Amino acid sequence: MSTAVGKAPSHFDPLPKGTTNENPRDIGLLELLAEDFRTHNRKLSEAGFWAVALHRLGNARMDVRPRWLRAPLSAGYNAAFVVTDWLLGIELPYTVRLGRRVRIWHHGGIVISARSIGNDVHIRHNTTLGVVRRDELGAVPIIGDRVDIGVGACILGPVTVGDGAAVGASSVVLHDVPPGATAVGVPARVVMKGKPSWSTSGTRFRAVSLAGGSRRIGGGESS
Repeated sequence: MSTAVGKAPSHFDPLPKGTTNENPRDIGLLELLAEDFRTHNRKLSEAGFWAVALHRLGNARMDVRPRWLRAPLSAGYNAAFVVTDWLLGIELPYTVRLGRRVRIWHHGGIVISARSIGNDVHIRHNTTLGVVRRDELGAVPIIGDRVDIGVGACILGPVTVGDGAAVGASSVVLHDVPPGATAVGVPARVVMKGKPSWSTSGTRFRAVSLAGGSRRIGGGESS
């Protein structure tokens, strides 16, 4: 599991205070924005691109010192954050450590309050990442690399979703999801350990679990 600043995230670490630039260190700002643009299909009409771009700029401004010199940038960021939240329905604070090539699909009802989000993560609309209790504001999720989060999913509390895992649509995740696993339901439970491999032959479709065994999900016979 990677993170924007190169250190593996931990629920025992203090939350970022928003006083430093938490953008990925292995790429420059302009290159990072260009990569985000490509990640969102090179379309300026993608709401997710603008939310991610604002997040990058919100972090980059923290390199401007002293504080009074970046005050106009902070005022601009705060105004743009409110506009993005109201008009696009995407709340992504710059204090969330965000990896590279994160894709936000569609828009509306998206609240992302996480400790960190890894590389190549896909997030869909009506998704909430955040706390379970109002008196535990620091207890927020850690999302690994290559995680796929379905429509309407809620990932709540100090849970870790491992690398390559998938969270099904409308699922409510309250416990850790192992790397490569698929979690679905309310509350979510792991239904497949290991990334599914799809095998097709004519009308046969078979999902193969790395934990062993197979399950037919299409027409025809499975062997």
